[in-house]
Amino acid sequence: MRKISASYIFPGTRPPLKNGILICEDDGTVKNVIDTGGVLREQAGLEQYSGVLVPGFVNAHCHLELSHLKNKITKGTGLGGFLRGINKLRNSEEADVQQAMANADFKMKHAGIVAVGDISNSTVSIATKHASNIYYHTFVEAFGIQPSRAEKAFSIAEQVESAFREAGLVATITPHSPYSVSELLFKKISKKALSENIILSVHNQESLAEKHFFEDRKGAIAEHFSDMPGVDITHWRPTGKSSLDFTLSFTPKENQLLLVHNTFTTEEDLQILRKQRTPENTFWVLCPNSNLHIEKKLPPVSLFQNEKINICLGTDSLASNCALSVLDEMVTLQEHFREITLQELVMWGCVNGARALGVSERFGSFEPGKKPGINLITGLDLRTMRLSAKSKVKVLR
Repeated sequence: MRKISASYIFPGTRPPLKNGILICEDDGTVKNVIDTGGVLREQAGLEQYSGVLVPGFVNAHCHLELSHLKNKITKGTGLGGFLRGINKLRNSEEADVQQAMANADFKMKHAGIVAVGDISNSTVSIATKHASNIYYHTFVEAFGIQPSRAEKAFSIAEQVESAFREAGLVATITPHSPYSVSELLFKKISKKALSENIILSVHNQESLAEKHFFEDRKGAIAEHFSDMPGVDITHWRPTGKSSLDFTLSFTPKENQLLLVHNTFTTEEDLQILRKQRTPENTFWVLCPNSNLHIEKKLPPVSLFQNEKINICLGTDSLASNCALSVLDEMVTLQEHFREITLQELVMWGCVNGARALGVSERFGSFEPGKKPGINLITGLDLRTMRLSAKSKVKVLR
């Protein structure tokens, strides 16, 4: 049995406790969280820390299999330039790819991350995930804008999904994005999602190029497709509407949905969503450091706060980020949006992430019976309860 106290405990689902005490089993299973009223009395066996205790972080959006591309793609080229860089460098030596993923997994664990929603296009990450202490929900991406390729693309995704499941890992098929999935392929994915009641994760409004593509089939994404051998988009007709509207029209409202990036989402988009599905089973995943790397822009966080939508945090990949650290994402958000409180950030980086991945019975908050991981954050201003560039995380369990 362990008794752990810190300057503050952020349980996740209730207000922070000054000088609170977390009681847990040696394996990290929470027994109780004690509110001392701010007065901590000396007692035997108490571990006491200066800093803030929070549950383990949940990285709701990652691309582990791109870890070997760290520092290899030029910053600020926009989504079109980023996609060209990915396609050019994706194929590397198997040993290099495996080692990069193992290193990334190790660093995520030591960055206090206990669960990850990971995007995969192949089976290459199975060995790393199988050996990891981190919980992974693998979203097997299906993509293909040409209707003639829908059957083949879906079959490939099913094969990858089966390989993960045979390895004892959670995996579900999901569309990559509205601009890279044909209507026919979207329908196949949605039919399977509805029959299996699975979680879907879709890249959403990451760039202005996506907006332009849906308005008039012009811009960086259209140019990207025209540069790809064998890809013909002459059949594709711009909708003149929001790309989110396209996604929602092919996404079952009954299924839990993660919308990722949302850099260029507007208030009108939120109104469209409310008309088509419930906000309760929709999660908006923000990856601020990746957005700054690719588009040099952050999502409209203040709008999301005002609308009281479900926000969670992701890191994207090392191709567009210098580290896979949820704490780093929290620091970036607090630096750019001073109105965000630490309590909100803990909700986004822990509680909502666990809910988004359907694992809130295990992770996300300090509640009896859960085994959420225990992180100590130091290097923050305890008076204003704000993170800074000096903030660090130490994993206590």
